[in-house]
Amino acid sequence: MELIYSVLDTLLPFAWMEYTFMKNALLAILLMTPLFGLLSTMVVSSRMAFFSDSLGHGAFTGIAVGALVGIFAPLTSLILFSVLFALLITYIKHRTAASADTVIGVFSSTAIAVGLMMMSHGGGFSKFSPLLIGDILSITPADLAGLLAVDALVFLGWVMLFNRLLLLSVNPSLARSRGICVFGIESLFAALLAVVVAVSIQWVGILIINALLVLPGAGARNIARSVKEYHLVSVMIAFVSGLVGLFSAYYLGIAAGAAIVAAAAVMFFLSLALRPHFQR
Repeated sequence: MELIYSVLDTLLPFAWMEYTFMKNALLAILLMTPLFGLLSTMVVSSRMAFFSDSLGHGAFTGIAVGALVGIFAPLTSLILFSVLFALLITYIKHRTAASADTVIGVFSSTAIAVGLMMMSHGGGFSKFSPLLIGDILSITPADLAGLLAVDALVFLGWVMLFNRLLLLSVNPSLARSRGICVFGIESLFAALLAVVVAVSIQWVGILIINALLVLPGAGARNIARSVKEYHLVSVMIAFVSGLVGLFSAYYLGIAAGAAIVAAAAVMFFLSLALRPHFQR
């Protein structure tokens, strides 16, 4: 890490770079925002905003399960429960006549209720409250190593699944006629989303993590004129929002996660205003 810190000091000779926690937070932004930018494009295209929101609720229960059982390391329990929760929603959605938003709503509300009951048992909820807003300034080098591993996993999965996910988001019936296993592809993508949410939630916050899976893609969709442009703009929105949020948190003393989402929201409304110009 010392070599990376030295490079950052050379490239960014600013006063705030004197602090190790700011260097770690900046590296986290560099590692985290491309994930949200990429995944956001498919979340928006596949109309999965409600589903991604439910993953945050599932992760909330995963934290409670890990704290109660105490068998796994908290992050391990969080990831395992989040992935199982995402796969269960996907399975039930394909096996019931109820609408997708109804199934997701049932699981989402149940997860948050169960999580709240478990966390509040014995009056111990206060120690979990920081997870609601997150704190990217608390990230450690070990956390960064974990984020790097998640980056590699997501990009590998993206390369393998992208074409089928794109066809599935456009026309599920056509995807089935081409021999694509819709349930299998949706399950793999849901698992990827769950891993990213589980790993990021402690730094972004349960209350707002879904916004980072929606706003970059929604903003990019307003102005992008091709699939390639759509992805590039989405990643750029996520990246710029991350930097603006980080600096706002440092200079204004506010929650970094909320500042990142606010910056992404501003960029969304700007893209909405510019949409007529790009549609000419």
